[in-house]
Amino acid sequence: MGFWNVLEVGGWGALHLSATRGGITGIRISEDTAEFLMEQARRTGEQEWERQEGGLLAEAGAQIREYLEGRRRDFDLPLDLRGTEFQRAVWNALGGIPYGETRTYGEIALAVGAPRGVRAVGAACGANPIAIVVPCHRVVAKGGGLGGYSGGLELKRRLLDLEAGAVNRLLHQA
Repeated sequence: MGFWNVLEVGGWGALHLSATRGGITGIRISEDTAEFLMEQARRTGEQEWERQEGGLLAEAGAQIREYLEGRRRDFDLPLDLRGTEFQRAVWNALGGIPYGETRTYGEIALAVGAPRGVRAVGAACGANPIAIVVPCHRVVAKGGGLGGYSGGLELKRRLLDLEAGAVNRLLHQA
């Protein structure tokens, strides 16, 4: 059985979260709960989903709120990442990109041992089910273009701007 919840996050919209007993399986800013749950069922194989307002999903929601408010840089959540071996390698590499920094798709391809796999890295980023916590928004195109983002380029730009602003504030305080 899977668990889900949706929270309103001021200025960001509806934050959908899902989990199994093994950890978080999905995080997405989206307005379509039914689509989110169908995607989670397809990805995890779980056909039964129960709404849960406490526990792990409440903790995940609190941590993401803190992040979106500029008060958190790292997450401490158990993840239940389900994907191919290559996808999981890419998602693990994304977790190593420091807050406020970016990497190119090519740099991630090198990091996972697939130097010619730039498009495959892009596909793995697009398939990332745990937005924000697995920070695929920190991956940009060679030359600094945004590339793509499953949540839309406007959301990607907002997340990058949020992190850049927090880093700039810290630098000016020092």
